[in-house]
Amino acid sequence: MSERLSRASAVRVGWTAAAVVVLCALPFYLDAFWLRIGLFSMAAAVGAVGLGLLSGTAGQLSLGHAFFLAVGAYGYVWLAGEPGPGLPTAVAAVLAVLLAGAAGGLFSPVAGRVRGIYLGVATLALVFLGHHVLLTADSVTGGFNGRSVPPLELGGFSFSADSELTLLGVPFGAEERLWYLGVALFAVTWFTARGLLRGRPGRALVALRDSETAAAVMGVNVSRHRSAAFVVSSMYAGLAGVMLALSFRRVVPDYFGLVLSVDYLAMIVIGGLGSVAGATAGAVFVTALPLLMTRYADQLPLVAAPGTTDGTVGPTEAARYLYGAAIVLILLFAPDGLHGLVRRLRARLRSRRAAPPSVVGTTSSLPPTSAARAKEPTP
Repeated sequence: MSERLSRASAVRVGWTAAAVVVLCALPFYLDAFWLRIGLFSMAAAVGAVGLGLLSGTAGQLSLGHAFFLAVGAYGYVWLAGEPGPGLPTAVAAVLAVLLAGAAGGLFSPVAGRVRGIYLGVATLALVFLGHHVLLTADSVTGGFNGRSVPPLELGGFSFSADSELTLLGVPFGAEERLWYLGVALFAVTWFTARGLLRGRPGRALVALRDSETAAAVMGVNVSRHRSAAFVVSSMYAGLAGVMLALSFRRVVPDYFGLVLSVDYLAMIVIGGLGSVAGATAGAVFVTALPLLMTRYADQLPLVAAPGTTDGTVGPTEAARYLYGAAIVLILLFAPDGLHGLVRRLRARLRSRRAAPPSVVGTTSSLPPTSAARAKEPTP
């Protein structure tokens, strides 16, 4: 058993090292379009992991995830830009994440007492309220036109294309530099979320999701854990908002609407509720699909190129139809999402490998299992 566990851990470490090497090598081979898809996908994955902790693990429905992404994005822009305090960008990024967590903390009393569809409606109000504030607070948000995003700087190194940088003959622009920042932040999110799920807080949240009464009997503080889950999820969303702002380089209010919250729900449903890997897979699928369809719209049937008005379906609408159909198929045939589907396939392959080969001709020499032993007479 110990040898099997050590072998499995060695394989896991090997796969992790290979994934890190591949991710670090990609900026040397991919152009800016594919790097942007990766940046948007990593930012979406961070936010989807946070929503997965809240809805998939803690069982709390939230339709206001876009609000906390907006708090992180606009918080960074205002704290690091002009008008604003003009703080160092690294400090502004950390404070923006904490600001999103504080916003979640202010809402946590509601999250600690309301559940189900009522919590969903309450969080939905945050999206409309936040969108109204983003449009009217011109001095902070820039109004309808939004604001440009100050590039992040760490130790004098700028994650922008303002300064020339060449590595191994490859010019590194903003996308190449932000790629490594996104990989580092996503890795931190991945390992902290998995550690949280495997520790006592994760087990408490799972017990809370299954039965609040049983969790309370086992000593779980129901209100405190539900509020804490909302705060942690909000901080993940704030970090995703900062990453999106750095990737887009401009933030506008219309992006942080109800559609974005629905997209994040689609990510965790497609990927699998309560799974970090599933949330990541769902985020990549939902984020990359419309971008790919926009680029290759002229080569796809029944999809119109952007800017045309010939009555066909645009690439963004076609992408929404596709992952809407994916949600229906997932709910019908794989309710635990892509992660659960892959896990079952791996278990089936493992059981087939472990099954002993059938021996022909040996069954006849064995006594029939249905034969009854003769009963001895009673003396």
